[in-house]
Amino acid sequence: MRLKILLVALLLGGCAIPASKPALAPTPATALGLVGAAAPAIDAQWWRVYDDPQLDRVVDDALAGNPTLATALARVRQASATLASRRSDNGPNATFDASQQYARLSGKYEIPPPFAGTTRFISQDQFNLDWTLDLFGRQRDAIEAARDSTRAAVLDVTAARLALAGSVVQAYVELARAERQAAIAQATIGARANSLRLVDVRVRNRLASGLETEAARTLLAQARLALVQAQASQALAKNALAALAGRGADYPATIAATRMRLDAPMALPATLPADLLARRADIAAALARIDAAAKGREVARKAFYPNVNLMALAGLQAIGIGNVLTGDAVTAGGGAAVHLPIFDNGRLKAQLAGATALVDLAIADYNERVVRAVREAADASARIGALDAERQRSREVVRGFSATGRLNAIRVSSGLDSKLDLVDNDVRTLAAQQDDADLAADAADARVALVMALGGGYDNRQETPR
Repeated sequence: MRLKILLVALLLGGCAIPASKPALAPTPATALGLVGAAAPAIDAQWWRVYDDPQLDRVVDDALAGNPTLATALARVRQASATLASRRSDNGPNATFDASQQYARLSGKYEIPPPFAGTTRFISQDQFNLDWTLDLFGRQRDAIEAARDSTRAAVLDVTAARLALAGSVVQAYVELARAERQAAIAQATIGARANSLRLVDVRVRNRLASGLETEAARTLLAQARLALVQAQASQALAKNALAALAGRGADYPATIAATRMRLDAPMALPATLPADLLARRADIAAALARIDAAAKGREVARKAFYPNVNLMALAGLQAIGIGNVLTGDAVTAGGGAAVHLPIFDNGRLKAQLAGATALVDLAIADYNERVVRAVREAADASARIGALDAERQRSREVVRGFSATGRLNAIRVSSGLDSKLDLVDNDVRTLAAQQDDADLAADAADARVALVMALGGGYDNRQETPR
């Protein structure tokens, strides 16, 4: 008879479950054009290819002290605590309750004489055992959902570490760019200051006019302006590195001149690798959240099923101090309770619909991330190719202006041309040198962007806490 009651309850619960399924599906890699062979893995400490110990130190400082990373780690601890809480629900729970008090017992209630209407010592000491049987796997699904959420949080930390390392390297590239711009400006200042002195000598000897002096001073002022701008960029880059490292205003003073090789060779694929999505920690985290949401939906679906709870108690109950330790004070009991939802104004249906919507949201987030990942990798790869071509042309421009400058200088020294004829070429030479330095830094930045787009050294085979 009891088995029949349980089966009827299960049937009633199962029939009441509404048909609610996710409307979206994760985008497959083949739909994104990711086909072909996998590319070599990226080293976890890929920035060491630049052979700059100071860069290694700043990256280590950032990974140890960045506030954003600390926030991600706190979320891992929070998710781990939730997982531990869900695990504690799947098993017996024992409690002990004790109460000792003096109380006046009612003379007009169920308590018989001689206790009715008197003040007595009342003792209650009771052990309780409670165990919810996970007959339909609802608690198991809740544990799995919490485990997947914890895995997603751990992967978020990995993604944050990779992104932080990339941001530090990009800020360091900006510092190296500013240093090279400053060096170009400084060398130009020396050359133009010397040129101004020569013009002054020519003016005193009445071999040149004041117009040439003003032109030389303008060129010198232009070079000094470029130096000021480069020095300001250096300060900003150092401040950015301090912020990324989670340090204060004293940290920039610890950053010396860079030794970074902007053109350091890096083993990067020329085309999008077929395993691009598997390389990304943020994509793996998004997949884990889909799993967590799917398990959460199962929890909501199985809430329609009966809930069976086993209960037991044993203890002592007595009125009067002398009766506490007698055999008649012993109390004990045990049994089972079944809870079956029948009518709840649509609460369980709404919870299932909401859980299903969370699955769709997780899938939509995943799909958005994979499309963005493909675009980031494609953009970075295309940018590298374009910058390499631009830099080749830029070097030709610098060589051309330098050669023109040397020829013009010979003509001026031979008296065939005026010093003014050097002005336009001098201005163009400085601009070309600055452009070439910018392109070198841009190319390094693009390679860093591609490294990050390819996962930044994430290894999808690494174990995460379960």
